[in-house]
Amino acid sequence: MSEPKKTHLYNQHVALDAKMIEFSGWLMPVNYEGIIEEHEAVRENVGLFDVSHMGEVRIEGKEATAFLQYLFTNDLSLIENGHVQYGMMCYENGTVVDDLLIYKYHTESYLLVINAGNIEKDVAWITEKAADFDVRINPISDVLSEVALQGPNAEALLQSLSDEDIKEIGFFQFREDIHINGTPFLVSRTGYTGEDGFEIYGSHEAIKMLWDYLLEKGEPYHIKPCGLGARDTLRFEVALPLYGHEISDSISPLEAGLGFFVKLNKENFIGKAALEKQKEKGIAQKIVGFEMSKGIPRHGYEVFDGNEAIGYVTTGYYSPTLKKNIGLALINATFAKMGNTIEIQVRKKRMPATIISKKFYQKQYKK
Repeated sequence: MSEPKKTHLYNQHVALDAKMIEFSGWLMPVNYEGIIEEHEAVRENVGLFDVSHMGEVRIEGKEATAFLQYLFTNDLSLIENGHVQYGMMCYENGTVVDDLLIYKYHTESYLLVINAGNIEKDVAWITEKAADFDVRINPISDVLSEVALQGPNAEALLQSLSDEDIKEIGFFQFREDIHINGTPFLVSRTGYTGEDGFEIYGSHEAIKMLWDYLLEKGEPYHIKPCGLGARDTLRFEVALPLYGHEISDSISPLEAGLGFFVKLNKENFIGKAALEKQKEKGIAQKIVGFEMSKGIPRHGYEVFDGNEAIGYVTTGYYSPTLKKNIGLALINATFAKMGNTIEIQVRKKRMPATIISKKFYQKQYKK
């Protein structure tokens, strides 16, 4: 086993007494003060996350758009330069290679942001599929670091540190000329928490400066450094998928309820035929939300209807915002009806749960 990698903010995390864990091959902070305190900071004020473990790939060339349209489930012709789009790369059978963000500089230049645990696999997949296209593939994860500034105070804090008009960066838009403390950064109005906020990219040294600077200048905005624990509870409350949980190489975007990001009306893309067939035939399994009055559901717990095993929990937590035990589960579509009672195998005991909307918490994006 190889040693886990460290981001360039590792020493900052240790100095803040972060609890470190291994995640997707990286040594990352799971929490500093506590998951609930950090979760609430993002919902109520502003939180700062190190997300430098994420991967980045530049795609450039005459056929960059044609290639990405073939690779990607969403439709890049629907967005303008300076905008960001979410979608997936699928295998030919319709299951998911990875979900990702694509930043569109122009029709011959894009930035892909991919999941930390999938970097090697994704780059190999992208490179293989690019063979018949006039494009250049340039993995740049090794030269970039990234932080996420999330929460209702994120815009005010960022604006207090920059002469550029931060309000001009609309939802799922980006600019690469935002100067903070004299240093330019790529800033997008994106995130993984359900709150307004920004993801900020720069060189390793620039991001180290920015981390310290944001924590120092953010005190009047009640900023807290936040770890992966809060990142997971925050994304889960707004039903944002996590690779390996709600989507994977055995779960399709349609089964995950992400059909909005799959444009079956565009020209051919990898997995399109399989997804069309799945939609036509009827989706056999679905991700549903559920609530429990007792017991906390965890990833992998089996789901039952009577004595019939019908699926498993993909993510489950005590919700810090809702003060309830809630979860997401992949179950047989026959049982996926609102209000249905199911049972979750919590260790040696089956406990009742009720199927509810996956929209546990209303997203607070600024559109």
